[in-house]
Amino acid sequence: MKLQKVAIVSKVGSKDSEQAAKDIAKKLLAKKSTIYTISPIQVEGAKQLETLEELKKIKLDLVITLGGDGTTLRVFRNLDNETPILTINVGGNRGILAEITYDEIDVAIDQMLKGKFFLDKRIRVVASCGGEEFPPALNEIYINRSNLTKTSEINIKFQNDTVKQKMDGVIVATPSGSTGHSFSLGGPILHESLNVLIITPVAPVYRLASIVVPDEKIEITCSHDCNIVMDAQVVKAAGFDEPIIIKKYKKPAVFVRLKKRGLRQMSKLGF
Repeated sequence: MKLQKVAIVSKVGSKDSEQAAKDIAKKLLAKKSTIYTISPIQVEGAKQLETLEELKKIKLDLVITLGGDGTTLRVFRNLDNETPILTINVGGNRGILAEITYDEIDVAIDQMLKGKFFLDKRIRVVASCGGEEFPPALNEIYINRSNLTKTSEINIKFQNDTVKQKMDGVIVATPSGSTGHSFSLGGPILHESLNVLIITPVAPVYRLASIVVPDEKIEITCSHDCNIVMDAQVVKAAGFDEPIIIKKYKKPAVFVRLKKRGLRQMSKLGF
């Protein structure tokens, strides 16, 4: 892998993550790479960007994230192309999406330069409503009722079938997101390489289990105003009975992996 243009993104507000970002920037600058950092990170010789959105204008070879899963989700949302990300758990919790810890960075850089890695492509989902397409999500899209005093009737349409029931909301999760919110509600863990989606009802009046479906279009309508939440970070609104379309996003999220781990998710969850 060529490391000519590399962006380094740290966890917001984490001093450990910010210091690690500076240290890695210096290591790569010594290898003659062009380095981009995000404010407030400043490193002599690196180019500082004010916002993550500016990454969309640069053709990068690699992005390195330092933080937890939230940092990685935030960066993927701001990449228009299939730029690969090397994820490093610094200041995060479990870091389910992370590939390495900071102590392994020197070995990781050496392996990438020697081509000893592979690219792990994951499906993402995107929601649209009222003619507007929202930012893509790597983990899940969560639709919930805006008015907590009223239980909404939610219609879930897939292919030629419709399920209608009163519930608090519904989650459409990817295999990457199967260890997140959907899992806490009893949804299954899916291997990250699968091209499927999970539909997980949230607190239905009558028990309704999760279902795994092909990665095709899902249409959801709600009898009351509702929120559309992408990866627990971006919130949009939809009116009552306004169709919300959820489908596979046109471009996958791409991770740099240094070795194959068939049960990565289970080991990260502590099994």
